[in-house]
Amino acid sequence: MKYIRYLFLLCLAVVLIAVALANREFVQLQLLPEGLARVIGMNPSTSLPLFVVIFGGVVAGLLIGFVWEWLREHKHRAEVSRKEREVGKLEREVKKLKGEKNQGKDEVLALLD
Repeated sequence: MKYIRYLFLLCLAVVLIAVALANREFVQLQLLPEGLARVIGMNPSTSLPLFVVIFGGVVAGLLIGFVWEWLREHKHRAEVSRKEREVGKLEREVKKLKGEKNQGKDEVLALLD
């Protein structure tokens, strides 16, 4: 299984390098609308190789997807946390009740109950 993972990563690396080599031309990337850039006082555009723009878009999409999923799963994590607290409370209660039931009995007989 480890070799299959390495083979997959190697193929992915070859594809990414091929895309990067095929898209080395520089493109103008407009970061802000011109009016807003003038108000802020910064240059609204920059030149970047096309593969940087492509890979940056992919990375940004992945990050947005991860954050979105993490926020969506919040209710499930909260429910699990609540149930874990409830289970801990019930386990402590059972332990306490077993201790009260077997109080004053021989330890061996208490274990048999």
